[in-house]
Amino acid sequence: MSLPWYRQVKREQWKAFIATFLGWVLDGFDFTILTFIIIDIQRSFTVDAALAGLLGTVTMLTRLVGGVAAGTAADRWGRKGPLMVSILWFSIFAFLSGFSTSYTMLFAIRALFGIGMGGEWAAGMPLALEHWPAHLRGIASGILQSGYSWGFVLSSFAFRYIYPIFSANPNLGWRVMFWIGILPALMLLWIRKGVAESPVWLERQKQLTRDKKKDEVSLVRILRRDMIGVTIHTSLLMGAFIFSYHSTSFWYPTYLRETLKVQPFWYLIALNTGGILGAMLWGRLSETGVGRRGAATLGALMGVAMIPLYLMTTNPAYMVLGALLIGIGGPGMWGVIPTYLTERFPTPVRGVGPGFAYHAGAAIGSATPYLIGGLKDRGMGLNIAMAWFIGVANIAAIAFMWTGPETKGTKFQALDDLEPAASTPRVR
Repeated sequence: MSLPWYRQVKREQWKAFIATFLGWVLDGFDFTILTFIIIDIQRSFTVDAALAGLLGTVTMLTRLVGGVAAGTAADRWGRKGPLMVSILWFSIFAFLSGFSTSYTMLFAIRALFGIGMGGEWAAGMPLALEHWPAHLRGIASGILQSGYSWGFVLSSFAFRYIYPIFSANPNLGWRVMFWIGILPALMLLWIRKGVAESPVWLERQKQLTRDKKKDEVSLVRILRRDMIGVTIHTSLLMGAFIFSYHSTSFWYPTYLRETLKVQPFWYLIALNTGGILGAMLWGRLSETGVGRRGAATLGALMGVAMIPLYLMTTNPAYMVLGALLIGIGGPGMWGVIPTYLTERFPTPVRGVGPGFAYHAGAAIGSATPYLIGGLKDRGMGLNIAMAWFIGVANIAAIAFMWTGPETKGTKFQALDDLEPAASTPRVR
C-alpha cells in the first residue's frame, strides 16, 4: 500500500514548504488588513473612495519591482536569501504604515510595502516547489496559494477582536492594524537556521562551476525572443486572475460595512474558507486528467455562477453560502497558479520568470480597486460594479489558460534548457 501523500514528503521538504507558506500567509495578512480599514483611512485623511482604492493599486504596481528584484536575485544567489529579505522588508513597511501623518505619506509607504510583498512570492514559490516531489506539486501549489486566504482569515480575526479595543478612537484603530504587521519578521531566524536552499538550484550551480559557465542575468533572458512569448502570455494570464481576485475581495468588506450595514466577520471567514478549500481542491484536481487548465477553468466558471448568491441578495444565510461558494470558485482557482507558472519557466529563470509574470499581472490588474471605487463615486452600486468585473475577469482568465500549454507532468532538472514550454508536457 502506498503512503498517504503527506508522508511521502521529507522533513527538509516540509521546512521549505512551511517557510514559504507562512511567509505568504503573513504577506496576505499585511495586505488584506487594508480592506477592512479603508473607511477609517478615508475619514482620517478626508479622501474619496477612488483615492482610498489607489492605496491597493500602488501596492500591486510596486509588487512588480519586488518580484523582478527578488526573482533575479533568487536565480543568481539562491532562493532562500531573497525570501528572508522580502519578509523583513514587507514587515517593516507594514509597521511603518501605522505612523502615517498624511495620505501622501501612507501612499508612499504602501508603495514600498509592495516591493517586499512581490519579492516574497517570487523567491518563496520556487524554493518550496523545487524541494517538493514532482508528482505532488499540484497539491503543494494549492496549499501554498491558500496561504493568502489564511492571511485574509487572520486579518478578519484581527479586525473582529483587536480593532474594537481601539475603535473608540478611529484614528488609532486602523494604525494598530498596521502595527501588527511587524510580526512576520519573527520568522527570519528560523528560516535562516532551519530551511535548506533549493536542491535544484544548488545542483545547477555545481554543474555550472564544473563546466566553467555562468548563467546570463535571468531578467534579460526571459525578455529574449525565444522566451518573450511565455513571459507575455503568463503576465496577461495573471492580469486576468488579479482582476478577478480584487474584484471579488477588495471592496467586499466596505460593501458589507457601508452598504448593507453588517459586521463583515463571518462573511469574510466564509469567503476565505472557500478560498482555502478551493485552492486545495483545484490544486489536487490539477494532478488528474483534468490538468492545470481544466482545474482553473472549473474554478473560474464556478466563480461566475455564484455572483448572484454572493452580491445580489440580502438574506444572511444566502450571503454566507454565496461567499463560501464563490471563494471555492474564484479565489480558489488560484491553487493552480504557483505550479503552473513555475512549470512554464526552466530552472535558470524560475525565480524571475514566475515572479515577473505574477507581478506584471498584479500591475495590469492594479487598476481594479481604483476603477471600482471610481464607479462607486459616480453612483453605481458597489455590488453591481464588483459583479461586472468578476464576470469579465473570470472569462478572460479561462481564455488565457486555454491559449497556453498544459504543463502537468513537467519535471524540474538542474540543467533545464531555456526553450519555452511546449504545448505538451516534456521532461526538462
